[in-house]
Amino acid sequence: MTIDLGTARRIIEAARTCANDKGFEPLTIVVLDAGGHVLAAEREDGASNRRFDIAFGKAHGALALGIGSRSLMGRAEQQPYFIAAATAAIGGSLVPVPGGVLVRESEGSLLGAVGVSGDTSDNDEAVAVAGIEAAGLVPQP
Repeated sequence: MTIDLGTARRIIEAARTCANDKGFEPLTIVVLDAGGHVLAAEREDGASNRRFDIAFGKAHGALALGIGSRSLMGRAEQQPYFIAAATAAIGGSLVPVPGGVLVRESEGSLLGAVGVSGDTSDNDEAVAVAGIEAAGLVPQP
């Protein structure tokens, strides 16, 4: 099972609403399916030009290694050579800071990942979690 386009759009809409309600900086939000393919992405007005690459790298890295990007940050601090090698092995698309959140269904099956970039990493992660939960799914930061 994976995320469908309608669900991806709901995640983005809820994430943007959360960010706007909290006054966050302009964001870019990327939703990937379980195979790592982009289902939907939005760049808010005013978001800097390479935010897509960062948001994609957060989601893609989380999906590729099977753990949220907050956990990847901890791993990078403890095993920087591993993260550097993993980044090279998956083509450079791994950003090991909060904001890349795995998406699971209630039974635990992996459905995809959401990556957010534009504000602080903690705020990016909070927005991703809010979007995933609003879609009735389970976030794994």
